[in-house]
Amino acid sequence: MNLLVSSSSQPAALLALEDGTCFRGRSCGAQGEAFGEIVFNTSMVGYQEIVTDPSYAGQIVTLTYPQVGNYGVNDDAMQSGGTFLRGLVVRDMCHTPSNWQSTASFPDFLRSEGVVAIEGVDTRALTLRIRSSGAMRAAISTTDLDPESLVARVVASPAISAHNYVADVSPRQERVVPAKAEALAAREAAGLPKLHVVAYDCGEKRGIEEGLAAAGCELTVVPFDTPAARVLSLAPDGVFFSNGPGDPEQASQTARAAEDILGKVPVFGICLGNQLISMAAGAQIEKLPFGHHGGNEPVMNLLTRKVEITAQNHNYGLVFSSMGPLVPELSGGERAHVRDLRPWVERGVAPVVQTERMGRVRLTHVNLNDGTPEGIFVRLMDGWRQREAGATSVSPDYLCIDVREGRAGHAEA
Repeated sequence: MNLLVSSSSQPAALLALEDGTCFRGRSCGAQGEAFGEIVFNTSMVGYQEIVTDPSYAGQIVTLTYPQVGNYGVNDDAMQSGGTFLRGLVVRDMCHTPSNWQSTASFPDFLRSEGVVAIEGVDTRALTLRIRSSGAMRAAISTTDLDPESLVARVVASPAISAHNYVADVSPRQERVVPAKAEALAAREAAGLPKLHVVAYDCGEKRGIEEGLAAAGCELTVVPFDTPAARVLSLAPDGVFFSNGPGDPEQASQTARAAEDILGKVPVFGICLGNQLISMAAGAQIEKLPFGHHGGNEPVMNLLTRKVEITAQNHNYGLVFSSMGPLVPELSGGERAHVRDLRPWVERGVAPVVQTERMGRVRLTHVNLNDGTPEGIFVRLMDGWRQREAGATSVSPDYLCIDVREGRAGHAEA
């Protein structure tokens, strides 16, 4: 147990993990209690974006960067209409920010949002504990400061996989997000049409919507449980499945929609959306030991051979080997799957598997930290390709929507 003694007037707080580990500290947010799954985020900045990301619903977030709150908060950094995480853990909270854009201190913001937070914790030791034991249930309390009592209550609390958090954060009504005027003007000058994308909002961050709008896409944002028939009736150029919280198996309605849509129009997604599309293509999903949370995750793009530094927030991922057998002639002659996918990076090969549901699927991105899959390229079903091209035969290629160019992108097999 890590015991920190302070003369601060801030109320005492206790952090307890389900494995019995406890950390004492001080309250730096709302007082009370918060129960959830504890994870760590390695970003050095962007704390307001993190706590307003709906994907953190049901979780207690530990920030590994030691000092937090230096530049305060402002409305422009909000990624949603509020906060969805259960609690926050930091080493050193700044209560007097210094930045010309700041409108309030971070602790005051947390209190106004009702977020229970604790500072004074050895976040290095806590992160190592999570890395060795995996993400686990935890609690922060300013009312129950007895370690034995709080640990027992944590052990009795439900796991994050027992609840559909997507239903908690998804909107209830459709809405339209117009494309940016300057993007439309640039597309018109280039002779390119405006794109209409339907976005399943499973906990979508505001920055994602803004990025699509800036690429010239008009968005129709729909709730997570919108039937595929409704989406297809809108005749979109593409369908996007957003990020979101929790176990993708709980978002069964969205998963069914992805299965019904995949192969009929171009489909793309990130984080939870990637997992839902993978499930629709026949993949098994696994829970990662401690997930990927941070703004500095290195990912190799197997198609471009470039390393991309990515922002990520997900606890689940697809099992690439579960999708089907390798196609040797498209996988560097290999027939055997590997658990750690980094050998494909070393060989410079983007392997292809043959799935039962969706034909061929290519692995396109690999996480360089742990060798897990980060992206796939799914071959579209015949119907959409033939409808768009007016063809009677199928060429052996892969298609995806390219929002930068506004057309279906091709990657020859």
